[in-house]
Amino acid sequence: MKKSFTILFFLILFPGLSQAGPEILAIQSIRVKPYEDAIKGFQAVCNARINRIVISELGGTDVVRKINEIRPDMVLAIGRDALSMVKRIKSIPIVYVMVLNPQSILFGEKNITGVSMNIPPGKQLMMLLDALPYAKNIGLLYDPNRTGYLVRNARDTARKIGIKLIAKEVHSSRDAPSLIMDMKEKIDAFWMLPDITLITPETVKFLLLFSFENNIPLLAFSEKYVEAGAFMSTGIDAFDMGIQAGELANKILSGRGAKDVQQVCARKVVVSTNLMIARKLGINLNIAMNLGDSSREKIIREARMLN
Repeated sequence: MKKSFTILFFLILFPGLSQAGPEILAIQSIRVKPYEDAIKGFQAVCNARINRIVISELGGTDVVRKINEIRPDMVLAIGRDALSMVKRIKSIPIVYVMVLNPQSILFGEKNITGVSMNIPPGKQLMMLLDALPYAKNIGLLYDPNRTGYLVRNARDTARKIGIKLIAKEVHSSRDAPSLIMDMKEKIDAFWMLPDITLITPETVKFLLLFSFENNIPLLAFSEKYVEAGAFMSTGIDAFDMGIQAGELANKILSGRGAKDVQQVCARKVVVSTNLMIARKLGINLNIAMNLGDSSREKIIREARMLN
């Protein structure tokens, strides 16, 4: 009893003692549900004090200067905009999460590691083949400066499982429609990559119409495209990605350097399928989908395509 009273006395007299331990400053551009889910996952496994800065609420404050004033033990960058902003910091470990194609904005920084939103291409191809066993020729467009590394990895897997990738380089979204139309008689499905050179409202609309009019299934990377009329998407689980980022942070906080903690891809896949589009294409989802334990399936029963 006396010992407990002594501890309580010191905590009241010196409140800073109760805040001992590492401090992590989370930086995010805006408050949106996927980012909030990611930080909840991070908090579930990382035993540290976590404070947050939301860039959109700062009113033009220099975020890097503010981080340097606070001097946290680590920075958690949530989203591409946040990572682009804080990567100038060299003296504090940085862990990122919810970033597509981080390789396109990172250039060998030794204090940065994290969890990419990119799902391994091989896993996506295997899931597409589970749903569409007849699909042997798959078309895609890509900007080599943004998603070239994804396509290189995908080619390796495609060769092993007997799939032919018909991949066309493109450097402007204006060239996409003609290149897509050239594939019409050559492909069994089209794979839409998360490539910001190509993913414009106009290109997406064209792809959805192309798929619908030519009975060519469209594999996308987000559920919102399934709701719009794509056949299937392989997306991420933001909460689980937050857990992955927390696991990386724990390794760094335990004494390992960020350069020694390997960057990873999202490990949990959420597969969504559009029931209306599946019926139109003659696909039996009851026997087509053969998902592993690391995935979960969501059936989109209504499509808003062409609304």
